[in-house]
This record gives sequence, structure tokens and C-alpha cells, in this order.
Amino acid sequence: MKIVYVAVIALVVVAAIITALYHHYNAWDKTFPKSDKVIVKKVHFTNRYGIELTGDLYLPQGKISQPLPAIAVSGPFGAVKEQASGLYAQTMAENGFIALAFDPSFTGESGGHPRHVASPDINTEDFSAAVDYLTTLPQVDADKIGIIGICGFGGMGLNAAAMDTRIKATVISTMYDMSRVNANGYFDSQNAEQRYHLREQLNAQRTADAKSGTYAVAPGLPDTLSGDEPQFVKDYYGYYKTPRGYHPRSINSTGGWNMTSSLSFINMPILTYSNEIKNAVLMIHGEKAHSRYFSEDAFKRLTGNNKRLMIIPGANHVDLYDNKDKIPFAEIIKFFQTNLG
Repeated sequence: MKIVYVAVIALVVVAAIITALYHHYNAWDKTFPKSDKVIVKKVHFTNRYGIELTGDLYLPQGKISQPLPAIAVSGPFGAVKEQASGLYAQTMAENGFIALAFDPSFTGESGGHPRHVASPDINTEDFSAAVDYLTTLPQVDADKIGIIGICGFGGMGLNAAAMDTRIKATVISTMYDMSRVNANGYFDSQNAEQRYHLREQLNAQRTADAKSGTYAVAPGLPDTLSGDEPQFVKDYYGYYKTPRGYHPRSINSTGGWNMTSSLSFINMPILTYSNEIKNAVLMIHGEKAHSRYFSEDAFKRLTGNNKRLMIIPGANHVDLYDNKDKIPFAEIIKFFQTNLG
């Protein structure tokens, strides 16, 4: 009887562990409702710097009888794949595409140390690494791959499209040019002397970090609003700090970037060769967005008759994160159907 009792207890424990693991790996941890039209799988792949990236692969529900077009999605800057990029990816999969929402290097569930840093080179590479991964999937037509970049990863995505000719169609939503804003400040308000002073401050911080063996964190969004903040800060707060978009792994929800992360962006501008992108590009921005000038100026550099800029009436910057009444998904889907069809 004792042996039987122990065996029963062991089975109960094993069953509990299996149940816990099932719920752990199948729990819905996104900031948007789950669609019954898609299947989601956690995947891992490595960029050419050896950093393992983690993504959510969204597949259309049902049997895939032939290779499908695929889309890699990332952003916003400081967000994770469980936020806006996941919503975009899920919507693409609902409409017949395979879509991969991934966490960039050093953030979310992806690898890389130190944490919470960004790089114009490595984060551009992250998009190409996602394309690498998609080309290995038997369900994917490797000649029909596009990308979606959101916010700061809109700039990185456009940079990737200039580098990676395998990217056949690019959608850029509510774009930030992270090089420009770090070097010049918002609305290009910073001059060369101020930029030099900023470099002095950041390099002094590097010395302090080296001596302490830690990395200081830059201030992030406030935990509460005073009411005196610029409207765009209030808009960010309304997404990242409230149930609407909060996620515990999101830098913008829970903390701040590594303080010296901006040094490389100041020194190495992205979009240098964006005028050489031959494949199709659709840029989308809100009429009321403080960041609108990034998309308008970037669009002016693009060449060819397969480029389009859409300004969404009444939309602010974060409306294009998750507001389905403002995000022109019908146009995005049509764009990819045309250019990846």
C-alpha cells in the first residue's frame, strides 16, 4: 500500500508540474485580445552578432498548403513584442500572412548584455536576422518577405530595407529617427555646442559606470503625471503606464534605457542610404503626432513611384500603436498583398 500511495503522490506531482508548464507556455501575456484566427508559437533565432532573439510567430489558423508571404515586425522603441508589434503581427496573420513579432537585442525576452541598450547597427541587424529566420521556415515563401517597423524601429526598419534587398516591402508606422532625435534633440533644437556638452556628460557617465561596475539608467516615463508634461508625454503615459498597454518587460512601462545608450546614435546616423531603397515602402503617420516630421522628412529622401506616405487625420503618435480605428490596417494589408503577392 505504501508503494501505491507514493506512486499516486508522484503522479499527482507530475500532473501538477505539467499543468503549470502548460499554463506558463500557453498563457496569453499580450496587451491585446487573442484572435481565434491565428496560432502563436514562441521562437528563437540568432543575429550575426551571436545574440539570441525571441519572437512570437503568428500563423494563420488551419492547414498551410503552400508557402505564404511573411512579415517581421518590431517596435516601438522601448516596447516588447507583447505590445504594439504583436497586435500588428496578429492582424497580418489574420489576413493570410505569416508574421513574426520579435524583441530587439538587449530587451524583452531577447538576449544581449548589458540590458536596455540600443544600437543603430545591431538593431538594424535584428530585422535582417528575423528575415534570416523566416527564410528557414517551410511555410514561408522566402522570396516574399516584408517588414513592419514601429516608432523608433520604424527608422531601424527603413535602415534595414536600405541594407537588405531580401526585404520586398516595408511598412513604417509612426516613425522616429533615433539618430536625429539623439543628436539634434526634438524638433532639431540642439546645436553643435550643446551636442558636444551632451557628449561630455555621457562620457563622464561612462567613466562612472566603469568604476562602479554598473550601468546608470536614464529617467523614463513618470509613474504619475503632474499635468504640466508635454502632450506627447501624456500620450506615452496613457499607453505604457496604464492597463491599455502596460507590460512588465517593457522598458517604457517599468524603467528607462541605459543612460549612455544614445552615444552611438549621436555618432552614427541611420538612413544614410534610404534613397537607394528600390522595393516598395508605405509610411504612415498621425496628423497630430509630435513626431510627424520624422516621417515627412524621411519620405522626401525616398525615390521611385512605389513609395507612399499616409497621414492619418486626427491621429497622434501612440494612436498608431493600438487604435484600430486609426491604424489603416486595410491599406497595410492591401500594400503587402500587392507587393508580396
